[in-house]
Amino acid sequence: MKEDNFIKSTENSSNYRHLEKMSTSELLTNINKEDKTVADAVEKEIESIGNLVDTVYSKLSQGGRLFYIGAGTSGRLGVVDASECPPTFGVSHDLVIGLIAGGDSAIRKAVEFAEDDHQLSWVDLQKYDINTKDIVVGIAASGTTPYVIYGLKKCQEEGIATGCITCNRGAPIAQVSDCPVEVVVGPEFVTGSTRMKSGTAQKLVLNMLTTSVMIKLGHVQDNKMVDMQLSNDKLVDRGTKLIVEQTDLDYESAKALLLKFGNVRNAVKSLKSS
Repeated sequence: MKEDNFIKSTENSSNYRHLEKMSTSELLTNINKEDKTVADAVEKEIESIGNLVDTVYSKLSQGGRLFYIGAGTSGRLGVVDASECPPTFGVSHDLVIGLIAGGDSAIRKAVEFAEDDHQLSWVDLQKYDINTKDIVVGIAASGTTPYVIYGLKKCQEEGIATGCITCNRGAPIAQVSDCPVEVVVGPEFVTGSTRMKSGTAQKLVLNMLTTSVMIKLGHVQDNKMVDMQLSNDKLVDRGTKLIVEQTDLDYESAKALLLKFGNVRNAVKSLKSS
């Protein structure tokens, strides 16, 4: 797991020079040109992403939980993905949990040297009584973040399944991951700014991971989010229209039924059982 002689393609010099001399149009066109390569890089990792999806699904279907650990942009992306699962799929906030080096305050403001604390991730995980039913996915563009690597290493020692999402091939993080996903996006437009292509790649993989797992767990019917939480008027309206599509109810009756039962699935089920 040593970084000695490990070359990070994410840290390679940008393919573009003298960015400060570019016009707005040139900046946007070139950034967009680089962004277009990200989906292709993700496509090359479909098999490894599928392996991670199936492993996470197996754990969650048997009562386990999914944990993300990361630092900086990577940590924030994990927190975002975890926080969006309950409203989107109606699952418990305890099912997918995002942890970031430095704690919740690091979501908004960088906590200096938090990612370099080797043992902090295991301390954070232990607060949730992490066990062998669970799976921990480390997110690190560089693949060398101490907070993430030590957490995964400790998990493996304790018999806990691990995975990772990184943007460097053969990174130390992969050595402590049962299900590594390595999306190689190459140099960033601004040298080393991994919030750009690397962050986009990680977000795409996270979308694929939890969406696929939640579909396999039954939280989507046809192509609809039938278990989504009614956390705002837009979602109440969406849920009402889904009920109208599936039943003979008018809009107001469907809305009343939705609000009574809390989600589309239970509302429609109540009609079938009556």
